[in-house]
Amino acid sequence: MHYQRTLKKIIESHLYKGRIIVLYGARQVGKTTLSKEILETSGKKGIYLSGDNPSVVANLSNRNAKELKSYIGDFEIVVLDEAQRIENIGLTLKLLIDNYPEMQVIATGSSSFDLANKISEPLTGRSWVFHLQPLSFLEIIGSDRTIAHQTMERMLIFGSYPGIWNMSDSDAESSLTELSSNYLFKDLLEYETLKKSPLLTKLLQALALQLGHEVSLRELSNLLEVDLKTIERYIFLLEQTFVIYRLPALKRNPRNEVGKLRKIYFTDLGLRNALIRNFNEHDLRNDIGALWENFCINERVKINDYAEYRPNYYFWRSYSQQEVDLVEEYGGRMNVFEFKWKDKKVKLPSEFNRLYPDNHFVEVNSNNFMDTLYAHEVKA
Repeated sequence: MHYQRTLKKIIESHLYKGRIIVLYGARQVGKTTLSKEILETSGKKGIYLSGDNPSVVANLSNRNAKELKSYIGDFEIVVLDEAQRIENIGLTLKLLIDNYPEMQVIATGSSSFDLANKISEPLTGRSWVFHLQPLSFLEIIGSDRTIAHQTMERMLIFGSYPGIWNMSDSDAESSLTELSSNYLFKDLLEYETLKKSPLLTKLLQALALQLGHEVSLRELSNLLEVDLKTIERYIFLLEQTFVIYRLPALKRNPRNEVGKLRKIYFTDLGLRNALIRNFNEHDLRNDIGALWENFCINERVKINDYAEYRPNYYFWRSYSQQEVDLVEEYGGRMNVFEFKWKDKKVKLPSEFNRLYPDNHFVEVNSNNFMDTLYAHEVKA
């Protein structure tokens, strides 16, 4: 089944405006499919070139503007998939945009640390950057609200990688287990000759088991018996390959608020569950609260990202153990969320309300999520 990606229209609105389009995203989230769809529906003469093809790499690496034009020809829109594999790709893209501004180039990459490091300086002021994520809840259900709850419950267990979503449960479980072994981490393991795959797996498993809790990197260092810098480096690289992301603590009052630790979430819950080999249904799990929290935060990030809002994200906890799951801050205003699997009629902590009175508080549970999680945007 084909799903209309929200990012498609957004990217299309930025085409042919004299800038390179850079599309990031983890492996298997659909970057190739999306870029090919944009190519096919553009109404322009286009070509798809893959950085996994040695011939493409050879013809686009270290070439001058005329040589590049000679190879690409008179195509009006060009997709360079896995562009980070092309040597000096930043200079190549700069030459193309400076000499042939009428040509629209879309460059994709599955590792932001790799492609970004190669293009950030050459493409300053010459690019728009977009991030494609696994399928969102709204992309899956479309206008069919009758499948809302079954869709949400399946996303909690199997995530939403496009290639896996329509598989049977048994096939999805097998495919996610295979992906979690090494494939999704290929870029990370290749980067800087990083070869400690067993340590990487153990770290991810430890993070998976701490989902929803504050994470101490020093405790992880002691648990895995490696130095703190190695743990910090691995977590940084896992973020740059879009496997996990950190949520810092909101701390503006050192006396009352805890700010040293952070929470770590997975961009796809199917991958997280594969790491701990747990694909049980939600009513058989003791981690449903953490899964719900991760799901809701993922969806908030997708909503805001695709709406081209860029709020700051935090969790909040006081020394008196009052907590808030998610704070979105933008322009001095805050959206504040508490995520509960069951409806518990929670209230915003009084201490938070006193410190940050300009806020909008929402409780999101498995019964009201359609009308709460997707209804509140932070606007300037």
